[in-house]
Amino acid sequence: MATTFETRYASSPKAVKQYDTQQLRDEFLIPDLMQNGTIKWVYTHYDRYMAGGAVPTSDLTLETIDLLKAEHFLDRRELGIINVGGAGSVIVDGETFELKHKDALYIGMGAKSVVFKSDDASSPAKFYMNSAPAHHSYPTKKTSLAEANKIELGSLETANHRTVSQMIIGGIITTCQLQMGMTELKTGSVWNTMPAHVHDRRMEIYFYLDVPEEQAVCHFMGQPQETRHIWMHNHQAVISPPWSIHSGSGTSNYTFIWGMAGENLDYNDMDVAKITDLR
Repeated sequence: MATTFETRYASSPKAVKQYDTQQLRDEFLIPDLMQNGTIKWVYTHYDRYMAGGAVPTSDLTLETIDLLKAEHFLDRRELGIINVGGAGSVIVDGETFELKHKDALYIGMGAKSVVFKSDDASSPAKFYMNSAPAHHSYPTKKTSLAEANKIELGSLETANHRTVSQMIIGGIITTCQLQMGMTELKTGSVWNTMPAHVHDRRMEIYFYLDVPEEQAVCHFMGQPQETRHIWMHNHQAVISPPWSIHSGSGTSNYTFIWGMAGENLDYNDMDVAKITDLR
């Protein structure tokens, strides 16, 4: 079994203004989380947040990494998981949680043993994972997509008709600071999170899925008056600093998973950037 990780350091908005395309991609794009038979992590110094992928073509065990200086991965952390592949299961300290496509699981601080399984190795589960530091142990809990809190936003006329499914969030699952959910765009809509916003109280990571093979998403980031873009494809993630907008437009409709952490659990705590003010 292979566990790999890399570290991404925080960048100031002043520095990012000078980045060329490749520098932007090197700092913020995570292109390769889903690798067969591997657990891959990216540790970012924005709120000590981690994004990962686990693709169990055979059973995979969540192991600590040297960077954490902890006996177990979850000694001081909490973990959110959304399955973006075939059916599978996660066994947490001997208790099995079956996760179908787009089901979510929250694992609280202190869990010792976490094992990932696929029902069918030829069509493996693909567990997208986010982790944040924790101060308290809350119960492990599953949320199916059907059980999520759903919010309808936007309209077809403005090309951003979408359904937001809040899955790992207060009122559904109690966490220390981790929040995760999924936004699905309707056919004919391509814009997500518009009007765009920033929230200095939280950082965020987007993970794009359901992007057709010959299509792409143009992800927008940067300060509202200094925006930049990164072209992205299916099962790629992108880091959004607290000072940055996070929005995207696709060449077709698609889905994305949002995950965030910081000092405020209020989902609506954001500073909106008017569309007419973006530069």
